[in-house]
Amino acid sequence: MDKTDMILCQLLMSNSRMSYRELADRLNLSVTAIHSRVQSLVEQGVIRRFSARLSPRVLKAVSVLVFGLSRAVPVQELGKRLAGQGSVYWLGVGGGDYLYIGACLQDVSELVDLVSFLREKAGILEPTVGIVAYTSLPRDTVPVEAKLSSLDYRIIRSLADDSRKALSKVSEELGVSTRTVRRRLERMMELGLVDMSIDWYPDASNDIMAVLHLNLKPGADSDATRTVLQKHWPNVFMSWSFSNIPNLILSFAWTNTMKELKELCKSLEQENVFQSVSPNVLYTGYVFKTWVDRLVEK
Repeated sequence: MDKTDMILCQLLMSNSRMSYRELADRLNLSVTAIHSRVQSLVEQGVIRRFSARLSPRVLKAVSVLVFGLSRAVPVQELGKRLAGQGSVYWLGVGGGDYLYIGACLQDVSELVDLVSFLREKAGILEPTVGIVAYTSLPRDTVPVEAKLSSLDYRIIRSLADDSRKALSKVSEELGVSTRTVRRRLERMMELGLVDMSIDWYPDASNDIMAVLHLNLKPGADSDATRTVLQKHWPNVFMSWSFSNIPNLILSFAWTNTMKELKELCKSLEQENVFQSVSPNVLYTGYVFKTWVDRLVEK
């Protein structure tokens, strides 16, 4: 992948229904060129699904990232072991069998069982658990006007495995007008009630993907930290901060070569907000469906 492909993937991760025209305008390319790039990413297996799912905004959900060294499980079996767990939505496997596992919990009380499960099934004997800090509204505080109707759920279900599906096809499936589908979907997206994204497998390319462990200096300003990370976009993207580990940020990093990754880390270390920058190269990953997806399937 080149820089344009990376930006394209990140745009689709934030909204997989962006039109080819809008993508073309954002990237200063022709619609034909954008369509060709998207098709190529699909054919390579980098993009495997254009997805739609309920947003954490409408759920009483807790997002966590568990990471640590796996000592007891063959890596090739991990995908099978975690696929049916129910709350695990992502697994990244790094160097030395270091694992990163993202999970969405219905309640924080499920955290003990999740950690026990990962100790047994993923072999992470000494896991670090980060409670992801993000702004979302629990279900009982979502404004009345933001509630989802039965039709809204049916629209999300129709788009779940193909979020770029033409709305005319959705309307045919549901027996309502295209105008109604468009109006309901635009409302959900405007209120942040539905996440349109992609199942992204960058390990299908020859690029270097890594997780950066960014340890903050004492008293580092959060606005300054965001500015530094934005300065290095799209090479640095999708960052996690944690309410229970305030001095740590994990970020994805993309480069074409190991030399570029080394230079990127050196550049970040020279910023005045990080105590240290430790990269861990990822060599494979998995995306799983969770209870959030099953809510829509019902």
